[in-house]
Amino acid sequence: MGRVITMKDYLAKAYAFDGTVRLYAADTTNLVYEAQKIHDLWPTSSVALGRLLTGSVIMGAMYQQDQELTIRIDADGPLEGMVATTNAKGEVRGYVGNPHVFMQHASGDLPVSQAVGQGKLHVTKDLKVRDIFTGSVELQTGEIATDFAYYFTASEQIPSAVALGVRIAEDNTVLNAGGFILQRMPGCKEETVSLIEERLSKLPAMTTLLEEGDKPEDIIARIALDDHEILHTMSLGYHCDCDREKFERGLISLGEKQLRELLETDKGIETVCHFCMAKYRFGEHDVKELIEIVRKK
Repeated sequence: MGRVITMKDYLAKAYAFDGTVRLYAADTTNLVYEAQKIHDLWPTSSVALGRLLTGSVIMGAMYQQDQELTIRIDADGPLEGMVATTNAKGEVRGYVGNPHVFMQHASGDLPVSQAVGQGKLHVTKDLKVRDIFTGSVELQTGEIATDFAYYFTASEQIPSAVALGVRIAEDNTVLNAGGFILQRMPGCKEETVSLIEERLSKLPAMTTLLEEGDKPEDIIARIALDDHEILHTMSLGYHCDCDREKFERGLISLGEKQLRELLETDKGIETVCHFCMAKYRFGEHDVKELIEIVRKK
C-alpha cells in the first residue's frame, strides 16, 4: 500500500474521569514524513525518530507560550542517538545520528530497541522564567514510548501511559504516525486506574487506529468513552527556525583565532543545520567581517 495523506497533523487535549486524567492524542503523519524526506531516513531510522518527534511534540503541548523543550537520547545502538526540539506551539524538529539504519526481523517488524541500544533519555526545559533544567533517566526498553512513560513517572512523579507509532509503507515512506499520552492526576481513584489499564490492554496499535481512520478525538473516546471533555485542538508541524544570523552568532563565538584558522584553511565556511539540512555559506569576505566584529568586542 502506498502513502495517502488526507488531513493535517493535529493534537487533541482532554480531561477525563471527572478531571482526574489528562489525555493528549495526536496524528503526526505529515511531520514525520517531512522529517523522513529532509534527513533521507531509512525505515528503522524513520520509525525511531518519528516516535521521538511524536512524543516530543505531545510533551511540548503541555507547556505554555514561548517555553521550549529539547529531548535527547544518548545511546550505543547503530542509530547513534537522536535529538528533538519542540515548543508549546505544536512545532517540532529533530535529527538522528545515523539516518541510514534498516534492521528487520523475519516477521517484518523493525527492531527499534536494538537500533537505539542502551543509554539515557534527557529532557531539557527552557521555561523562560528561571535556569534551564535537565532531567535524565536510563532507557528502559529503547522503544521510545515506554522510555517517555518512565521519564514522566520517575522524573516528574506523574504516572503516565504512552503509545507512539510509525508505520512504514511498502515503498518505505511513512504511511502514518501518531501517539497518545495519558497522565494520572491527583484524585484519580484506583478503580479508574484499573478501568484504564483494562481498556488500554484491548486497544489496537496506534498505527492500526490511524490506518482505520481514527482521529485524535476518536482515540481519546476509545479510552475514556463518554466520560471526557475535549479542551482544545492544536495544529502540529515540522518547523526549523534556523537562519543566517544564528549561524553568524555561532561563528563569532568561536573567537578570532579559530576564525582565522578556518579562513586560512578553507577560504570560507559552509555551515549546515542539523535539523533541516539548510546550508549557509560564509565566503572569505564574510569571515573577515566576522573577525572584525570579534576584534571590536
